[in-house]
Amino acid sequence: MARDKLLAGHAVRRLRRRTGLTQAAMAEMLAISPSYLNLIERNQRALPAALLVRMAEQFDFDPRALAAGEPGGGAAAIRRRLADPLFADLEIDRHEVEEWLAAAPGGAEAFARAFDRAGGGASSGEGRDDAMTAVRREIERWRNHFPDLDAAAEALADELRLVGADLYAALVERLRVKHGLSIRILPIDVMPDLLRRLDLHARQLQLSETLDPPARTFALAAQLAQLEARAEIDALARGAGLADRNAERLFRRHLASYFAAAVMMPYARFLRACEATGYDVSVLERRFGASFEQVAHRLTTLQRVGARGLAFFMIRIDRAGQASKSYAGASAAPLVQAQGRCPLWRLHHAFDRPGALAVQLVELEDGTRWFSQARTTGAPGSRPDAAPHEVVAEFAVGLGVAAEQAGNLAAARGLDLSGTATPIGLGCRACLRAACPQRSAAPDGRALLVNDRERGLSALSFAED
Repeated sequence: MARDKLLAGHAVRRLRRRTGLTQAAMAEMLAISPSYLNLIERNQRALPAALLVRMAEQFDFDPRALAAGEPGGGAAAIRRRLADPLFADLEIDRHEVEEWLAAAPGGAEAFARAFDRAGGGASSGEGRDDAMTAVRREIERWRNHFPDLDAAAEALADELRLVGADLYAALVERLRVKHGLSIRILPIDVMPDLLRRLDLHARQLQLSETLDPPARTFALAAQLAQLEARAEIDALARGAGLADRNAERLFRRHLASYFAAAVMMPYARFLRACEATGYDVSVLERRFGASFEQVAHRLTTLQRVGARGLAFFMIRIDRAGQASKSYAGASAAPLVQAQGRCPLWRLHHAFDRPGALAVQLVELEDGTRWFSQARTTGAPGSRPDAAPHEVVAEFAVGLGVAAEQAGNLAAARGLDLSGTATPIGLGCRACLRAACPQRSAAPDGRALLVNDRERGLSALSFAED
C-alpha cells in the first residue's frame, strides 16, 4: 500500500520550505538529484528508509512526524468528506483525490478545513465546528497512533514488570514511591457522583469502589500519564494548535488515556498476543486485565512502522444511535465517520443480547466489505443491579476490519467472508439503496416520489437521479 511506502511529499516540501532551501540545495545536502527530490515531493516516488534517516540526521527532526502531516488527514479522510451527498454528481474517484493531494496539498487542506467548519456539508444537519470535532480531527490526522507515547508507555510497562506481575500493585507502588501519592478506595456514599479524584492536599488519588479492576488499573495509569508523559503530551498538544481551551483539554485527556492503554497493553507484547490468538478480544481481555472497550480501542492504534497490526476501526454508540467514540485508525472506514448509521448493521442489535458478541459481514454501496463484531458495555462505575430509578449507562461497542483482512480472526471462524454480505448504507440521508424496507427518509438531493397505486418494499420511494 502507498501508506506503507511512506509517500511523504507534502511533509518533505514543508520541511524544505521551513529551512529556506531550494530543491537543488536540499538535494545536494542529501546526495540525491534535484529531479529525484522533485518526484518525492510530488508523491511520485516513495521516501526510502535510508534517505529518511539521512534527512533526519541533516535536519534534526523525528522521522515519525512525516506520517502525521498529510493535508486534510490524507486521501482516506478527503474521500470521506467527498462522500457527502453534496458531491454525489461529481463522481470523484480515488485516483483523482491522490493526484489532487500530490499536485495541490495546500488546496486539499483548505478544502478540508472549510468543509469541516461549514458543518460537514449542507446535508449534515448539524454544526461540527465544536471542541469534540476539533479533537477527533486531530486524532484522525495521526490515525490514532502516537509513536512517542507508545514508546514511553512501553518503557514504563517494562519497568513495572520488574516490580511484580500484578500491574495494579506495581502502579500503586510507583505512584507512592516516585510521586508521593497514595491510593484510597472510597465508598459510593462518599463519592456518589465521582469515579476518580486527585486530592493534592491529602496526596491521595481517590477511586470509587464502583470501578471494576480494569477501570481501576486504567485510572492509575492515566494518572501516571499526567506525571511521567507530560513532555510528550505537551508537545502533541502544542502541535495540534487547538484554539479552543476545552478542545485542548479533551485532546490531552485522550492522550493520557492512550498512554494508560499502552501501559496496560504494551505495543510489542500486545501485538504478539493479537497475532497468536487471532485477535480474540475475550482472550486479550483476560490476558491483559482489560475491558472489551479498552481492548477494542487499543486495536485501532497498532500502526507502528515495521510492526503494524490489522487496520481496525472502533465506534461506541448508545441506544439512540449517538456516537460518543469513533476511531477510524488506519482503516479509513466510512462507517465510523458517517453522520448517520444503518439500522441493518448489527451494531444496533447488540443491545438485544447484552454481553453477547454480534458478528456480521456487511457491504457498503461502493462495494467495500467489512467484518464487524459488537458487544454491549457499561460506563465505568455502572452497576447492573442498580435500582429502577437509577440511571444506568449502556453502550454498544463496534469493532471492524476490512473483510479481506479478517480471514484469521477468531471471531470470523466459520464465516464465509467471500459469501453473501448484508447490504447497508451510511444512514438513510446518504444511502441510495432503493428497495430497503428499513428506510426512514429519502436521500438528500433526491425527490420523494408518492404513488397512490403502488407500494414497494420501501415506504419511501425517491427519484433515481
